Amino acid sequence: MFFIFFLALNLFAQDKGKTMPFKKIIIDIEKQHQVSFNYTEDNIATLQLRPPKKSFSLDQKLQYLAKNTNLSFENIGNKFINIYKKDTESKMICGYIFSSFDKKPIENANISLSDKTQITTDSNGYFECKQDDATLFLISHVGFISKRIVRDIPDSKNCIKIVLEPEITELQEIKTNAILASGISKNKDGSFEIKPKKFGILPGLIEPDALQTMQQIPGVNSIDESVSSINVRGGTHDQNLFLWNGIRMFQTGHFFGLISVFNPNLAHTISIYKNGSSAFFGESVSSVVAISSTPEIAEKNAFSAGINMINADIYAKYNLSKKSYIEISARKSITDFVETPTYKEYFNKVFQNTTITDFSEKQNVNYRSDKKFDFYDATFKYAQKIGSKDQIVLDLITIKDNLDVFQSATVYDMNRSENNVLRQQNYGGSLLWKRNWNNFNTTKINVYNSSYELLADQKTTNANQIVIQENTVNNNGINLENNHTISSKFSFNDGYQYNEMGITNLEQVTNPDFYRKVKDVLRTHALIFEGKYNDTLSRIYFKAGTRINYIEKFKKYSVEPRMQFSYGINKNLNIELLGELKSQNSQQIIDLQKDYFGIEKRRWIISNDSTIPIQKSKQLSLNLFYKKNDWLLDIENFYKKVNGITTSSQGFQNQLEFIRTTGDYEVWGTEMLIQKKMNHFLTWLSYTYNHNNYHFSNYEHSSFPNNFQLMHTVSWAGIYEKNNFKIALGTKWSSGRPKTSLNSSQIDPSDPVLVYNKPNNINLHIFSQVNISSTYKWETANGIQYKLGVSILNILNRKNEISEYYRISSFTNSIEEVETFALQRTPNVSFRISL
Repeated sequence: MFFIFFLALNLFAQDKGKTMPFKKIIIDIEKQHQVSFNYTEDNIATLQLRPPKKSFSLDQKLQYLAKNTNLSFENIGNKFINIYKKDTESKMICGYIFSSFDKKPIENANISLSDKTQITTDSNGYFECKQDDATLFLISHVGFISKRIVRDIPDSKNCIKIVLEPEITELQEIKTNAILASGISKNKDGSFEIKPKKFGILPGLIEPDALQTMQQIPGVNSIDESVSSINVRGGTHDQNLFLWNGIRMFQTGHFFGLISVFNPNLAHTISIYKNGSSAFFGESVSSVVAISSTPEIAEKNAFSAGINMINADIYAKYNLSKKSYIEISARKSITDFVETPTYKEYFNKVFQNTTITDFSEKQNVNYRSDKKFDFYDATFKYAQKIGSKDQIVLDLITIKDNLDVFQSATVYDMNRSENNVLRQQNYGGSLLWKRNWNNFNTTKINVYNSSYELLADQKTTNANQIVIQENTVNNNGINLENNHTISSKFSFNDGYQYNEMGITNLEQVTNPDFYRKVKDVLRTHALIFEGKYNDTLSRIYFKAGTRINYIEKFKKYSVEPRMQFSYGINKNLNIELLGELKSQNSQQIIDLQKDYFGIEKRRWIISNDSTIPIQKSKQLSLNLFYKKNDWLLDIENFYKKVNGITTSSQGFQNQLEFIRTTGDYEVWGTEMLIQKKMNHFLTWLSYTYNHNNYHFSNYEHSSFPNNFQLMHTVSWAGIYEKNNFKIALGTKWSSGRPKTSLNSSQIDPSDPVLVYNKPNNINLHIFSQVNISSTYKWETANGIQYKLGVSILNILNRKNEISEYYRISSFTNSIEEVETFALQRTPNVSFRISL
C-alpha cells in the first residue's frame, strides 16, 4: 500500500511551491524537451500555476497543464506543440509554411484572410486563425511565389502544411532615368544603357543610332565626325569592342563612317562601358559596346517601315507560337534612285582629299566622274523555347557597302581614266542555348562566327596597271557562361571562352608585278570568374572578377582583374570606383594614307608579340553622383594607360607616318555632367578635360600630345518633350586636335622637302557646331502609328577643320597644305509607319 501511494503521488502531484507565469513554465519545458510551443499571447497572458514535476515525461506534463488550465495541447511529432483554448478549439485553424528549397520554416510570411485581416507566421512558420475566416487565404513573402489556399471544410484538429516555391528574380540595377535623354540611363556598374524603343530625342538625331548617341556621353568623341572613328578617353576606334548579340563586329559604319551599321529600329538594349567592364568581355583596351536585339519579355507581333534622305528600312516580328518567334530587319540606301542634299553633303565629306577626288579643282584639270554608291544591312532572328527550362536563339547579320567610281580626265594632253571598286562587308551568325536548371542556376552557351572583308580594285588605263588590296578577318568562338544565385544579395558567375582569329592581307600589282599575301591565326582561351554583391538596403554594390587568358601561339598567360564598387552615402549621393586590366591581340593599322583610295585605309592585323605587341591597358576612375529634386550632377575622374601601341595604328600624317616603332599613351582627366528636368523640359551641360600624351622611347621626341587629344570639350542641349511632340537644340564646342607644323626656315623652295617641327606642337582651330532635331508622332483610330522627323546638322554652316597635313604636289613640285573639313549644313527628314 505504501508503494502504491508513493507511485500515485509521483505521477499526479505537483511540485509544492509558489505559482509562476504559464509562459515561464512552457519555456522551461521547451528547453528540457527540445520542443516549440505555438500559441496566441491572449490565451496565456494572465495564466499562473505551479509548474509540473521536472521528472515528468513530456506527455505527463501536457496532461498536467491541460487539467489545470482551460487549454488544449496538440503534440506534433514531439517537436511542435499547438496550444488552443478549449472553448474555441473547434473554431480555430492552424498551419505551417515551409520553403520548398531547403524545407525550412518561413518566418513573417503574410497571410491575407477572407475578411481582409492580416496575420504573420512565427519563427517556426506557424500561424493560426478563426475557422470562419480561413476558407480562403493568400500567402505571400518576399522572395517566394504567392499562393492562394481554398479550404471548403477546414479541419482544426490537424494543422495544414503549406509549401512556397522561391521566386528568383534578378534585381535590376538602380538606374538614373533620363540621363541626357529619355531612354538613356546609368547603371550601378557605371555603364550607360540605351533603350532605343524608349529613346526620346537628341540634337541632330531623329533616330536612336547607337554609335551617334554614345558620342553625347562625356568622354566619348569622334575626331572626324565618323562612327568608324569613335575615341573613348583617347583610345583609337579599333580599341573598342563592338558586339551584336555576342558577335564581334569589325565594320561599324555605313557610308564609310557617317551612319551606324546597327539598325536603330531593331536593338532592344545597348550597353556602353567606358571602364569597369565585365570579365566576360575580352579583346579590347578601351570601351565596350554590347548590343542585344533579344527582348527581355515577350512582345506582340509588330511591323514598321521608314525612309529618310539616305536609306529606307523595314522591321517585322511574328510570333510563330507561344514559345517561338522570328524577327527580321532590312535597310538599304536610296542613292540608287535619287541623290538627296543629305547624300551630297555626306559624299563631299567622306571623299575629300582621297584618290577618288585626286583630279582636284586646284590642279585646273577638266575631268568627268561617274559614281555609284550603295549600302545595305539585314538581320534575322529565330527564338524557340523548349519546355520550361530551355531556349535556343539563332541570330544572323549581313552588312555591305559598295562604291564604284569611273573617272577620266586630260592631263598635259594625256588621257587618264580610272575604274575603281571599293567594297566593305561584314557577315555574322550566332547560336545561343540557354538553360535554367532551377531558380538558382543558369547556363548559356554561344557559338558564333564573324567574317569581314575590305576590298579595293583600282584600274588605271593609261598606265595599264591594276592594283588590288584586300583585308579579311575570320573570327570564330565559343562562350560558356554559368550564373549561380547564392542568395538575394550575392551571385557568382563562371565561364570559359575560346576565340580563333585569322587575318589575311593581300596586295597585288601589275606593271610592275608585285604580289604579297600574309595570313596569321591566333587562338586564345579564357577562364572567367566573377562575383556580385548587391545590398539595396545598405546601398552597397560590389562586383569583382578576373579573366585568365592563354594565347596558344605565344604560350603566354595573362590575368585581368576587373572591379566595380558603388556605395550610396545617402539616397541622393552615390560614390563609385571602377578599375580594370585588359588586353587586345588585334588592331587596325595604316600602311599608306592612299591605301584603299584613302577612304577606309585601315587594315586589321594580328599581334606577333614583337614588332606588333599585345596591347595592354589599365584604368581607374572615381565617380561622384548626386541626384535630388530633378537635379543631377555626375563628376568622374579617371586615369588610363595603354601599352603596346604602334605608330602605324595612330594615323600619323607627319614625320612619323613612315616610322615604325612601339610605345604607349597615358591619359587622365575629368568628365562632368549637370542636368535639370522641369516638367516637359530637360537641359544638360557637359564638360570633359582630357590630357593625353604619347610615349615612344625609341623616337627622338619621346613624349608629345596624342593625335586624339581634345583637351577641352563642352556640350549643351535643351530638350522639350510633350505628348507626341519632341524638339532638341544643342551645341558642341571643343578645342582643336593637335597637328604638326613645318619648319619653314629649313625648307628650300627650289627643292621642297617636308621638314617638321616637334610632333603635334600646335592645334587646329576650335570646333563648334549647333544642331537641331524634332519629331512628331500620331496614331489613327485603327492603331496605325506615324512618325515624322526633321533634323539639321551644323545650322550655322560653320566650316570646321578636322585635320590638316602637308604633301608635295606632283603637278607643281611645291608643298601643299591639305585641309579636311567637317559636314557643312546637312538637313535630313524621316517618315515612319508602325503597325
